Amino acid sequence: PTYEGDYENNTTNEMTLSSSEGGGGGAGAEASTTKVVVKVGKNTERETVTASVVSTTVQSPSSSRSSSSYKMTNDDDEDEITDDTISDVNVDTEVGSGGGHSGKKSKKRNTPSRSSSPTRSRSPTNTTFTKKQKPPNPYDDIKYTIVTNDGKHPSLILLVGLKSLFAKQLPKMPKEYIARLVFDRRHTSLALLSTDPQHKGGDEEVIGGICYRAYPEMRFAEIAFCAVSASQQVKGYGTKLMNLLKRHAVAIGVEYFITYADNYAIGYFKKQGFTKSISMPKGRFQGLIKDYDGGTMMECYVHPSIDFTRVPEMIKAQRNFIMERIRLVAKSHKVVYPPLPKGWTPNLDGVSRANEAAARAMAIPGVAEAGWTMADLLSSTGGAKDADRQKNYIKSELLSIVRRTEEQQFAWPFREPVDTTEVLDYLEIVKDPIDLSTIEKRIRRGDWYKSKQMLYADLMRMVNNCKLYNDSSSPYYECAVQLEKFLGTIFPDM
Repeated sequence: PTYEGDYENNTTNEMTLSSSEGGGGGAGAEASTTKVVVKVGKNTERETVTASVVSTTVQSPSSSRSSSSYKMTNDDDEDEITDDTISDVNVDTEVGSGGGHSGKKSKKRNTPSRSSSPTRSRSPTNTTFTKKQKPPNPYDDIKYTIVTNDGKHPSLILLVGLKSLFAKQLPKMPKEYIARLVFDRRHTSLALLSTDPQHKGGDEEVIGGICYRAYPEMRFAEIAFCAVSASQQVKGYGTKLMNLLKRHAVAIGVEYFITYADNYAIGYFKKQGFTKSISMPKGRFQGLIKDYDGGTMMECYVHPSIDFTRVPEMIKAQRNFIMERIRLVAKSHKVVYPPLPKGWTPNLDGVSRANEAAARAMAIPGVAEAGWTMADLLSSTGGAKDADRQKNYIKSELLSIVRRTEEQQFAWPFREPVDTTEVLDYLEIVKDPIDLSTIEKRIRRGDWYKSKQMLYADLMRMVNNCKLYNDSSSPYYECAVQLEKFLGTIFPDM
């Protein structure tokens, strides 16, 4: 059978089943056409619907038309069919006793196809539509809404609640500024709502929110405020709030989010996929958003084909796939060695005392077979392990110093490299530029700084570069002076 036609909500649709009959398709070929009328509704949870063909109409040059009647039923003949229900199609055609294929079945699945058969009489044809179940989405239980200042009373109540939430959770932000942006008709907010009926209609109904302004023609949006109520924190609502916003962004065609994060919010935005590296062309946002002193500009790309509310499921599926591929070549889950006998002692003749631990491990059955070597074990024991521990300690200490420096209000000019495409003469004056992000990369690489003295030298070079290029009356010069005083408290002996 060949299926033609689309299914739409609340409409009556005709599904046409047609097949050509006869051997060669010449003058004697006959065609059978079946039409099934489908009523598609909105609200149903039925998963299986059967279309039964009561009779068929045979059309050929040598035959006359006969009347046809059809019936579309489900399990109890009560529920309507929805377009969501028709997601998987199984077609079973049973050929009757009038032809040479009596009792056989040909099965078609999910794709239009043509079949030929030399028979004229058919038994009823059953078409089964099966709904493909998706795992439940935990975000379906979250109550939220998208709200703008449309002047309607319910919207204004939610906007007042959002304004109060932002004012409480962002105490350093002027309340007048918060009110102006939240009630601005060009801004949109995503409000996370409490499910407690006692809070409905009050300020406590809003337990989280994000206020943003979208620029549809440039396909990006600027996040102005983001906050979760103090009583609802450490429950994962911050991540859920951002994932819901990303899902909404995909629906409205937003490709990037941009925000200015203060020192306390940088960590949160990094966890949500934001980065300090701006990949969006500057021409798309320059002149549309305002620069903020003391804030760090961050960006997040919103992939249009990702459902951000199902990221954990995606990662789990990817992990399972990788593990299955590993099991195809791995032996660790197939080969099981018996336990070591009580009092087992390996033969360590000729092994130095420094290598005893590695040699004892290599003597255990299965260790060498798994691919381990003495060099691998020696690198994780003894002196090598102590050296790694010392290296990691220095790395952790230096990163802590850089983070403390970045958190200072006067550190904003030093967080990123100077843009030499805008400051054209910078490299003519400053021969050896340095900044906090470059220093952090060097620390994480692990082979640049051997001591705190080396870090102090780079930080002071950063201060001196700023003083060299900027006039003593500029705010940049003042930041360099304050940073130098701060470094004196961290490195008192230098």
